[in-house]
Amino acid sequence: MVTIVDTLKPGAVKPRHPEKAKRPDTPVLRKPDWIRVKAPGSPVYVETKQVVRENNLVTVCEEAGCPNIGECWTKKHATMMIMGDTCTRACSFCNVKTGLPAPLDGEEPENVANAVAKLGLRHVVITSVDRDDLADGGAEHFVQVIEAIRRRSPGTTIEILTPDFLRKEGALEKVVAAKPDVFNHNLETVPRLYLGIRPGARYFHSLRLLQRVKELDPTIFTKSGIMVGLGESREEVLQVMDDMRSASIDFLTIGQYLQPTRKHAAIDRFVTPEEFNSYERIARTKGFLLVSASPLTRSSYHADEDFARLREARNAAAAGR
Repeated sequence: MVTIVDTLKPGAVKPRHPEKAKRPDTPVLRKPDWIRVKAPGSPVYVETKQVVRENNLVTVCEEAGCPNIGECWTKKHATMMIMGDTCTRACSFCNVKTGLPAPLDGEEPENVANAVAKLGLRHVVITSVDRDDLADGGAEHFVQVIEAIRRRSPGTTIEILTPDFLRKEGALEKVVAAKPDVFNHNLETVPRLYLGIRPGARYFHSLRLLQRVKELDPTIFTKSGIMVGLGESREEVLQVMDDMRSASIDFLTIGQYLQPTRKHAAIDRFVTPEEFNSYERIARTKGFLLVSASPLTRSSYHADEDFARLREARNAAAAGR
């Protein structure tokens, strides 16, 4: 398990990624035209940002430097990141701050629910930092957030993107019992690259986590995603698809890895839109209810529309269409 321990003196400025500070700089590749996006700034974007600030919330859109923030926030689709802005893991691809997190905010569940109601969301995505410092990995906090949203906005469907709850006995069962509509946990990459890209996690534990969700409650949609452009082979990506289908995962997302800083894992290459289209076609033949594969695909990108498509796909499958 790779965790970060805060050893700085009081008052010192904390680096965002202390575990990466002494790494040599990696090359940053020039982005191709197909992955460029417009800078955010629409009036609705500003309104969404204000709601987030007023409720003292953290969003993965900002913390992870998502390229889709302008488009999503213009639609009032902000992905809430609960349990603080500091992660106990040290994944080499991620731009979320690492270190020793602050105690949980007891007002956060109601603040999230207030923001969901004010934004008028039909579907909301709730994610979190990893909290290996907590006995249950933050499972009870997820439950409290789900319950607060249901009280305030009973018509809103809820998608959660959780940590792996590694070595947290009973945590998964607690979250599943709260009955989120979609349970997402990303595998992120192929097994061969885990030691360098996701060192605090275990590929088959994450896969088993998603399989266990289906065993506990088959009505919950399961979802997982990977990044490409980290050095994986096409054959390895296809094997991950097969592994996911063996775990009965409903929804697969595949997106291009984008390097946050020169201290993060280097981009091996930019995968072309044609290759993404090929991955999507193959994944659909393997039986996923829904597949989203494109350079800018992210876990919560178009989540509202995708949830509606998921339900339609399940109904069609049940009807034998």
